[in-house]
Amino acid sequence: MCAFADGRRICANAAIHLVPALIPVAVLPVIAGPRRGREYSRMERQQTHTVAIAVLVVTVVLELAAVGLSWWLEPLWDTLLYAVYTIAISGVGVLIAGREPRNLVAWMFIAIGLWNAVAADVSQGWALRATAEGWPAADAAQLLALLSWLPQSIPSVAIFLTFPDGRLTHRRWRVAVWAAVIGAIVGTIGFTLSPDVGEEFAGGVNPLAAESLPTELMTICGLALSGAAMLAGTIALGLRLRRSTGIQRQQLKWFAFAVFWAATVPPLVAAVWYELPWLRPLTAFALIGVPIGAAIAILRYRLYDIDFIISRTLSYALLTGLLGALWAGTALLLGQLVGRGAPLAVAGATAAAALAFRPLRDRLQDAIDRRFRRARFSALQRIATFEGDLRAGLVPPEALEEILQDALQDQTLRLRFTQRDGGDDVDAYGQIQPEHPGARNLFPIHRGGEQVGFVSREPADSDAVLEPVLASAGLAIEITRLRLELRHQLEEVTASRARIVAAADQERRHIERDLHDGAQQRFIAIGLALRHAQHELGSGRMEYASRTLDRAVTEIGVAIDELRELARGLRPACLDEGLGVALRELAERAPVEVEVDVQANRFPPDVETAAYFVVCEGLTNAVKYASASKIRLEVRARDDRLVVAVQDDGIGGAAITARGGLLGLSDRVAAHGGAFTVDSTAGAGTRLVAEFPCAF
Repeated sequence: MCAFADGRRICANAAIHLVPALIPVAVLPVIAGPRRGREYSRMERQQTHTVAIAVLVVTVVLELAAVGLSWWLEPLWDTLLYAVYTIAISGVGVLIAGREPRNLVAWMFIAIGLWNAVAADVSQGWALRATAEGWPAADAAQLLALLSWLPQSIPSVAIFLTFPDGRLTHRRWRVAVWAAVIGAIVGTIGFTLSPDVGEEFAGGVNPLAAESLPTELMTICGLALSGAAMLAGTIALGLRLRRSTGIQRQQLKWFAFAVFWAATVPPLVAAVWYELPWLRPLTAFALIGVPIGAAIAILRYRLYDIDFIISRTLSYALLTGLLGALWAGTALLLGQLVGRGAPLAVAGATAAAALAFRPLRDRLQDAIDRRFRRARFSALQRIATFEGDLRAGLVPPEALEEILQDALQDQTLRLRFTQRDGGDDVDAYGQIQPEHPGARNLFPIHRGGEQVGFVSREPADSDAVLEPVLASAGLAIEITRLRLELRHQLEEVTASRARIVAAADQERRHIERDLHDGAQQRFIAIGLALRHAQHELGSGRMEYASRTLDRAVTEIGVAIDELRELARGLRPACLDEGLGVALRELAERAPVEVEVDVQANRFPPDVETAAYFVVCEGLTNAVKYASASKIRLEVRARDDRLVVAVQDDGIGGAAITARGGLLGLSDRVAAHGGAFTVDSTAGAGTRLVAEFPCAF
């Protein structure tokens, strides 16, 4: 017994009268309903946050005092972890109040933290230190610490009823708050005046025991009311979770997950409290998880996929239990056959558990995902069915966008593919699509470290499901992409062939016109002149006939020159001796210095002809347009390709354009299945490279 009985009774009376009065004040807004109206001004928000921070500072100071009082008088984990729990729950309340000052959940957390610091930790620390050092009021402090847990049910019930927005879903739930308040008052009074708690005091007797009052009945009634209120709060939380959607559903899942462990771990640890004392800290860790879960739910609810965490937790917990049971059963069975404790029995049981791990895990995960990650499971099943039909040739891969919309239940989703040449984005059918609106969320699709497309959609809560769905649809995405590239290449080949045909027709008409207007007219004139010379010779006018024949010979020379000019677009005879000889002759006729570096290999005739005309065009462009003073021609055999390059030191800036001559060269090379590139920087010259596939 404490020597200072009056001080003890004063503290005890404070516990009886003030404890039940303090916490109801904190939950009066819940009973009265949340205040609605105008939003807080910036100054009001700052003032409210300042009050919350001040309470947090007081809580921290009290906890530091409690740690100092309890140091080495109880297990260190008990001293430190429960201090962390109190500071964490108060700190979470401050964080929530800073963002949502009207959210009653924040103030419930702050109230719990402050009450726990004063009534539980500081009181218990004082009781321990006062008992050890002979300080006064040890019994009263111990009594206050013992009864501190029951009033905490009031804000706890309020949190369960109003999480996450601080509002009741229905006015009828106020009954649960009143039940918690009445239960805390009756139970606290009954527990405080009960003679049965005397063993908790240093003297072994409760100094406030009232034998005439039905304290045991009062305690039972108080506990029953508090328990009923907690049950009602749990039911309200479950109903809100079941009816919620979107963001609020994710928030409630986070909080329910944390509460589940806080409600499950302490009873399990209590069952083995004396047998396995090293498990006791798990109780504190489980309680700390509640404010952490609430903070994530309200402040950072999209930080992690809560469905994934729940699914993995349950699957591995069940997997551990089943594998343990399998190991024990196998070891027992083998022990009966080969003898108990035999190494063979242990090894056989371990092997059985190892073999069963993968299939058992897959089956468990599939079953749990079906229940707890229904949206993800259904979406993946839809994609798996589509890919099965795709392999069987029952559906086209271009239907992927519609399948993704159906799997994710999002008709705003759009699937787009990027083109390698930097062109506009296209859909699965190759149709160019307008640019995406800025308000849409974009999710890039990568294959082999390269972005091949993206998914755009309106902001949605199922974004966490999209990533595994896209990963599962990898085969369909790849097939669609390859078909788009093939379609694009076929379109390019078709367009190239059309341009080649058009160019050939144009060239034929040009030759036909030149022959008609030039050589043909000259040959007609020559024929008439020869006929005229024949008449002159017959009449004996030899001088006139000689002049007529001279004019005919001159016209024949001009006609030959015109025909030679027309023949320049045809395969030159010098190619019969090889590409190197033809290019050297071409270089000799050039008006600038031309360096020729050609391998002696012979190539297929059609390839040599195409390479020759590429060099001719490149050489003409360098002299005519690039103002080059030096040109280099290179011909190399590289693997199974003929590589031809024309490089000059001209003005540069050349590019393939829709009406430029380089487009014709590109088409000529593409017609042979080759590749044509232009590297031309302004002021640094131009390098044309044509690669032709060929077999040597």
